[in-house]
Amino acid sequence: MSTIQQIYAREVLDARGMPTIECSLWLDDGRSVMTTVPSGTSTGKYEAKELRDNDPNRMVGKGVLKAVENINTILGPQLVGKDPTFQTDNDQLIVNLDGTKDKSKLGANAILAVSQAILKAGALSSNLPLYKYIQQKYQVTDSLSIPSCVFNLIEGGKHGAENLDIQEFEIIPASHIDYPSSLNMAITIFSKLKEVLTMKGAIHSTGLNGGFTPNLFNNTDAFEIIIETIKATPYTFAQDVFLGADMAASTFQENEKYMLKDKSQPYSAKELAKYYKSLIELYHVFYIEDPFQEDDVNAWKELTLDIGATSMIVGDNLLVTSLEKTTKAIQDKLCNSVLVKPNQTGTVSETIQVIKLAKESGWQVIVSHRSGGTIDDFVCDLAVGTGAQYVKFGPPNRGERIAKYNRLSTIYSELQYDAQQLINAQQPEAPAQTQPTDLQTDIPIQAQQTQPEAVGQVGQTAVQSQVTQVVPEPVANPNPTPVQPMTITTPTPNPVSEQPVTNPVEITPATPVINEVPQQAVSPQNTEQPIVLDATGETITPPLENNPT
Repeated sequence: MSTIQQIYAREVLDARGMPTIECSLWLDDGRSVMTTVPSGTSTGKYEAKELRDNDPNRMVGKGVLKAVENINTILGPQLVGKDPTFQTDNDQLIVNLDGTKDKSKLGANAILAVSQAILKAGALSSNLPLYKYIQQKYQVTDSLSIPSCVFNLIEGGKHGAENLDIQEFEIIPASHIDYPSSLNMAITIFSKLKEVLTMKGAIHSTGLNGGFTPNLFNNTDAFEIIIETIKATPYTFAQDVFLGADMAASTFQENEKYMLKDKSQPYSAKELAKYYKSLIELYHVFYIEDPFQEDDVNAWKELTLDIGATSMIVGDNLLVTSLEKTTKAIQDKLCNSVLVKPNQTGTVSETIQVIKLAKESGWQVIVSHRSGGTIDDFVCDLAVGTGAQYVKFGPPNRGERIAKYNRLSTIYSELQYDAQQLINAQQPEAPAQTQPTDLQTDIPIQAQQTQPEAVGQVGQTAVQSQVTQVVPEPVANPNPTPVQPMTITTPTPNPVSEQPVTNPVEITPATPVINEVPQQAVSPQNTEQPIVLDATGETITPPLENNPT
């Protein structure tokens, strides 16, 4: 088995133009892997703490040279000679080297960069795609499939331009629609939404993640305009596609009250819960993320008890991908779904622990990107390999988002190929054909024997790639002796609007759709080729491959 020969990190930029870490790892057989880590804008105060330089004269204080140095001088040297397939042991080592509960000494960004690189190296040394390696190693799921996607269309809050309070307005394709068809749906609706906004004279600039930031009077107007857009496409609302919302309620809570444009007076927690119920009744919003501030636990519990049987109540800032907080939330029934972001906890092993616990408890798992993402597609393999039910990667545009949707397309092709190979293997062999004969002499025709053509240069030895059997790894608890968590200050993002929010566009509320007679469902199309996108969200037709790798 290969061992780690060297680890080297450097400072690069994320999708916001802010510094982050790129980490390369070399094995002793000469092969290498590379990974980058994301960063969040709307962050929970209980997240693991990334390390920044805080030098006002460089990178507006956001540099990560200290974290990079910690990898190159502390973490990397300690891992030389280690087997990358021993993920839990390696994660335990780097957590112990940090010694704090929130990973503030060496930096959660430094620790995650190394942890992700080790996992990728383990897959490489085992000659397996990363998602298959994760499945075989942790055995969190018995089958491999592409999760349903939560597509962001409209942005507000810290991701928008002070136009709306709700952070994300989302669409979610129905579960009966396969991945290529759901991606086609997202592109169709996203493109049509721009047409509708333009027609109404609304601002159609984009926010931090690429979603539109229209100037609307209130938050419900955004739901109205999305429904209007869907009705202008071939899809049936509340049958083929549903709505979701990332409330990020901590961003609009003041003095234990919640401020929304939809009402002149602030909402109490109970009043806000009624507001959410009205969204469900009027707009079929069945996915609600961070409906309350993370410490407003009684409100979380009451809402989950009230609507949790029919809706997804998703904990992000409430849970911060923490095993301790997720365990507590399951016991107290605070929500029924977890948003998984590896950089919130800091290591792969701790992330897997949370996913495993959530699935064993009957929760829904949503693997998510961060606003400060890169083109690294690690989270795609993580989601597929652990059997997550959903992924949330943003709108179908921007290079860092498209990289993830394209990775899912690649995995989809590979899974389709594997399924076809399995079918072929189960089919009985065809009977032997009668050997053709020469009609004049009735003597069997002898096939001409030819020598196989040599491959490569003389003197080279052919190397046959063999898949190494992956030994399942128990998920241990890599946390050191508990240390009191430190409060992380939420950074204030830079303005992202291309145009000022002036003269809000008024959207005339549509008749509630709850009593509509469902139209004929749009059957998913069985596409032979997955959709591949470029950085602008335009479709690229990939070449046909008979044997994807």
